[in-house]
Amino acid sequence: MKRTVTHLADGRELIYFDERDDASRDVVDQRDLPPPPPAPEMRYDPILDEWVAIAAHRQSRTFLPPSDQCPLCPSTPQRRSEIPSPGYDVVVFENRFPSFSHRVGPAGRDVLPGLVPTRPAAGRCEVVCFTSEHNASFASLGPHRVRTVMEAWADRTADLSTRDDVEQVFCFENRGEEIGVTLSHPHGQIYAYPFVTPRTRRMLRSASEYAAKSPDGANLFAEVLAAERADGTRIVAANDCWTAFVPATARWPFEIHLYPNRRVADIPALSGAERDAFGPLYLEVLRRLDGMFGLAMPYIAAWHQAPVRVARDLAYLHLQLFSTRRAPGKLKYLAGSESGMGVFVNDVRPEQAAAMLREVAL
Repeated sequence: MKRTVTHLADGRELIYFDERDDASRDVVDQRDLPPPPPAPEMRYDPILDEWVAIAAHRQSRTFLPPSDQCPLCPSTPQRRSEIPSPGYDVVVFENRFPSFSHRVGPAGRDVLPGLVPTRPAAGRCEVVCFTSEHNASFASLGPHRVRTVMEAWADRTADLSTRDDVEQVFCFENRGEEIGVTLSHPHGQIYAYPFVTPRTRRMLRSASEYAAKSPDGANLFAEVLAAERADGTRIVAANDCWTAFVPATARWPFEIHLYPNRRVADIPALSGAERDAFGPLYLEVLRRLDGMFGLAMPYIAAWHQAPVRVARDLAYLHLQLFSTRRAPGKLKYLAGSESGMGVFVNDVRPEQAAAMLREVAL
């Protein structure tokens, strides 16, 4: 794989990950762009013990453009996009409308002094383009391309983890307008947060408490994986390196977790064999998801990685994949209980969901 670093017209970094060593990436971005915005603001909520980013400039971000105006397609002589080259394999670049940014300006005053501290939303947001083909999807990629995407995820996780203003790196993909996607081109994102996220803190707290209660200090994530593998009822697919299962406590109608069979903290820690084995299994899971109702399922694919500096010994890398679709023509909405109280009510039994996924003809 060839890695080429360049910059866009406004100074944002762009990185090509090419599958051919002879790929030429000398095309320069000639657009007339304004400078990138400074880091947004984040405010600490003392009641929920979490930070909230206030990024008002994102209101003006590109929203569902026609395919001939897609900013993630390669540039052409008639139209210049975010990717200057006329073609590419995998590309990562700084988001033009970031929720977190290393371009930090002066700190503002606290909104409620003594209660709600206000800080610049330091960090970084990146876009990952999986292919130059506008009408493709992650499920249509081949295993070789998935391996290239994994190399990009590993590269960015390792690089962003060296930054002083980053505490956690989150790689994810949103797919489908039902999820809230504003660009249909196959892509994902990477958020490098200046704090450990609330969900991760909660999971690691549970893991710490479980280890403290276990005579041998067992890892909670590893115990759940072992129990699911032994039970087998909710296993969707597996190979020598990975296991995909519907968790017994699934919150979403169709939710699948993919764990490496060997506990590692993050994507860079995966071996070459584990990276090779991920693509075929994940592509099978995505095809099963799309085959459920014979349509492209909306989903979120979220990588849970260890924080950069704390509790890495408790973490267990895994991918959470879930869809908001519960039936043809029906979506799962986060209504009163979920949105107001954080208590999920699932309309589909996890065992039924796993059986339906296994029964999809590939």
